[in-house]
Amino acid sequence: MFTVLIVGCAVLGLLIGSFLNVVIYRVPRNDSIVSPRSACPSCAAPIAARDNVPLLSWLVLRGHCRHCHASIDVRYPIVELATALLFVGVAIRFGFNWDVPAFLLLFAGLLALSWIDVEHLVLPKRVVYAQLVMVAAALLADALITHQWQRLLEAVACSIGWFALFFILNLINPHWLGFGDVRLALVLGLALGWLGFGDVVLGFFAANLIGAVVGVALIIAGTIERNRPIPYGVVLSLGAGVSVFAGPALLAPFH
Repeated sequence: MFTVLIVGCAVLGLLIGSFLNVVIYRVPRNDSIVSPRSACPSCAAPIAARDNVPLLSWLVLRGHCRHCHASIDVRYPIVELATALLFVGVAIRFGFNWDVPAFLLLFAGLLALSWIDVEHLVLPKRVVYAQLVMVAAALLADALITHQWQRLLEAVACSIGWFALFFILNLINPHWLGFGDVRLALVLGLALGWLGFGDVVLGFFAANLIGAVVGVALIIAGTIERNRPIPYGVVLSLGAGVSVFAGPALLAPFH
């Protein structure tokens, strides 16, 4: 049965990854993610269902549009595959547990937000708020089924606490982090707080350590200037990933 969970999450990840590609492309352009149907950016030809199969269609078409033969951005298969791998990781981490839906939603949202942040240095509130509502609903359902109300209250408290900290930092100096990061703190505090206060602390420090290392490395390599902001949403997402997937091992000595 565990194999069924892994395969199911992998397939679901490919499908959700295909939707995330729509979000990544359209949301920064303030376009609807519902309509019109997907089309080639080069020739505007609608993409047929047979050419819209996650990962497989890109491989069959060798990364080109069927009609105009223009190149299809490699982002599409990368996002689909990355989503599938993240979903499999969540399945392995939690197994048959009611925590799974919330963390599938968490990492789907973080992947979309991270890609948008890299390309546009923005975390759209449309995506952040939608993710917050869905993760909160999934954890509420979890609490209703498992009766872990104390755990839910602790998660809410961690969400408010992380938001308050980031809000103060943004108020002191907006150049330290944008308000999109402040909003994202609500989501991360809620999800990691569900796992425990130690996971929240680990996620926060892991994110800042990763950000410091990557930032210094990019400055030394001459890729970015010293005063140029880095996509901090990516850093926060990586910190959350460390906390969720490596937290049990890293926090074990403190339990």
